[in-house]
Amino acid sequence: MTTLINANFEQRVVIQPTDYEWVGSTAPGVERIRLDRIGDEVARATSIVRFAPNSTFPSHNHDGGEEFLVLEGVFSDEYQDYPKGSYVRNPIGTSHSPNIGKEGATILVKLHQFDQYDTEKKIIYTQNTPWQQGLIDGLRVMSLHEFQGEHIALVKWAPNTQFKSHTHWGGEEIFVLEGTFYDEHGRYPKGTWLRSPHMSQHTPFTKEDGALIYVKVGHL
Repeated sequence: MTTLINANFEQRVVIQPTDYEWVGSTAPGVERIRLDRIGDEVARATSIVRFAPNSTFPSHNHDGGEEFLVLEGVFSDEYQDYPKGSYVRNPIGTSHSPNIGKEGATILVKLHQFDQYDTEKKIIYTQNTPWQQGLIDGLRVMSLHEFQGEHIALVKWAPNTQFKSHTHWGGEEIFVLEGTFYDEHGRYPKGTWLRSPHMSQHTPFTKEDGALIYVKVGHL
């Protein structure tokens, strides 16, 4: 039977660090939190994956593409090292063999979610990339990728910033990287993952600690 985890994309989902359930993978020293999943070992999936120091993962093909953001440590494969903050897109048909060093690594990764025509390979070292002014004072934006109606960015929220109510055409997905993010539905500390369906609405804001978020829209 196919594994289904948060597979109804018409439902809003919130997973906070207190909800984390680490599950072992097929490789020793590699475990993951399955945020959403349709499929078994090969799946359309969004996960947090934690690699122990000096762990490896078998060579594999990205039949549906791979997108990841390094949350902690240094992720490595046969091509290069990707330190914390690296954003990587490996298009459909690429492959690699993760080989992690002494620091270990934790990544947010999305598999089998590429459009077949979205073929750009991309590596962005976000720690060294300049920020752009957002739509309002208190917001800074770093665009990571755009294809047709899909947009991916990091957004830095200054403390006590209020944004207007808005509708998510094509849905919205957020991962809180630093600080605490808020809207009228709740409070989302560092490590929280939110997925909001097509045409959902909210009015986001921050308080005294501000926030840094990964945000993806237009893909659901």
